[in-house]
Amino acid sequence: MSIEKDLKKDGITVIEKLDALSCTLIAKFVAEKFIAFFPFNRFNYHDLFIKVSTIHMYIADIPEGMAEANYFYKNSSIYFKQGLDISEMKELTIHEFIHHFQERKDKKTNVLYRLGLCDFTGIKVRGMALNEAAVQFISSKILKKEVDTVKYYGIEFSTITPSYYPLICNLLQQMSYITGEQIIIDSTLYSNDSFKNIFIKLCGEKTFYKIEKNLDKILNAEEKIVYCNSKLESDLKTKEIANISTIIGKAKKTIQNTFIETQNLILTSYFNNELHNLNSIENIEDYRIKIYSYRDLLGTTEGYSYFNEYYINLMSKLDSIYESITGKVSLVPYKRSILQILFGKLSSIIKLGLGKESQRDF
Repeated sequence: MSIEKDLKKDGITVIEKLDALSCTLIAKFVAEKFIAFFPFNRFNYHDLFIKVSTIHMYIADIPEGMAEANYFYKNSSIYFKQGLDISEMKELTIHEFIHHFQERKDKKTNVLYRLGLCDFTGIKVRGMALNEAAVQFISSKILKKEVDTVKYYGIEFSTITPSYYPLICNLLQQMSYITGEQIIIDSTLYSNDSFKNIFIKLCGEKTFYKIEKNLDKILNAEEKIVYCNSKLESDLKTKEIANISTIIGKAKKTIQNTFIETQNLILTSYFNNELHNLNSIENIEDYRIKIYSYRDLLGTTEGYSYFNEYYINLMSKLDSIYESITGKVSLVPYKRSILQILFGKLSSIIKLGLGKESQRDF
């Protein structure tokens, strides 16, 4: 199948090649941003500039709801939606260039077998949404995006990626809180299993593959909603509109349920495992601070109380562990027991949604 047919299959129609000056400005911007973000001469400006410059770039007609820039690995090209200005194209290229940088192809057949955290070697592609979240997360870090508070599908949370893959990026950030950001950046850029292996060590293999599957489920449901919304723009009968609206409603519910399920799984799999490794007062205090700080990453829905209940349960266990280590009822640094401290702070946990600057509700 020709490249043109492949593109049309995704609804993309090429209009024209991007002019040389714009390509040069984009390459300069991307190279400068990478050099600024990655310290210790990890990248060379000249090599980066040349690498971006060699990517073919086009202006194209891209369907509504689809990404405004798309990297097509079969011909190593980027397609920008018609109407974007140069500043928008510059920022979007950061994401697409990471895809170009991370791709691994068979030298003989030119067949793609690995794209960052996404593996194409099995019967089914694994980690597509996980990789997309990681790429967007890194892009936002490189561009120094500020944290924003948003609300999608009834889920309120903070993110540095409010407009692109916000839900799966939030879950990816929760994973990075456990493993550290650097290991995710390394595995995403260089297409290795370091992040996967560390996460499995900390949370379990079954947990990792369940999260990987759930992120794909969320992304697929979001794509279904985009497709259905585009269908609603056409001339439809009342019954057809009702059917499509039902499909959208179910997809939204799937997204919300899957997000909360995944979030709770990340939370409990890590902190339950770490509970068994506590053997000193210092370990206990570090653990307590880490679980308490985790609340800032959470996505919350109306009536969400899982974290509070889980936190109370863990504090009770920490008191028991502390007593078994020291023979005392409460931690040394505190006049009160952990449970007493907990109830003094619980109101601030419950009010996670207060004091937030902006909301987007879809």
